[in-house]
Amino acid sequence: METTVQHQEKLQYAEVYISDLLALKNIFLQIQNVPRINQDFGVPFLLAKKKDEIMSVASLTLNEKKEIQVKIYDKKKLTEEERADFAFQAERYFKTNNAPNFRNPEQLKSSISSMISWLDF
Repeated sequence: METTVQHQEKLQYAEVYISDLLALKNIFLQIQNVPRINQDFGVPFLLAKKKDEIMSVASLTLNEKKEIQVKIYDKKKLTEEERADFAFQAERYFKTNNAPNFRNPEQLKSSISSMISWLDF
């Protein structure tokens, strides 16, 4: 009897660079099914890739109480285990980063507005 070996690509995590933003914008538009980005896009800070394809992104957003939160957008191509691991990595990154966008809601609000204006050219 022949055994089929399935090779599953491991997720790679990376900080978001400016060169990633157009792809992240397109992922957001597809996932949210909206014609333009909005405040929910937030400030992306961490992504998960398989090979060269971005599978998921973590963004800093503001909740209804104007508190900073991590929002994850993914293409629904990850396993539950991969989703959970990425969420864990994003939360850990969030908790250990002391940059103004991660700690100051007013700074984050300003950054989100600037990013939306810049990406919505």
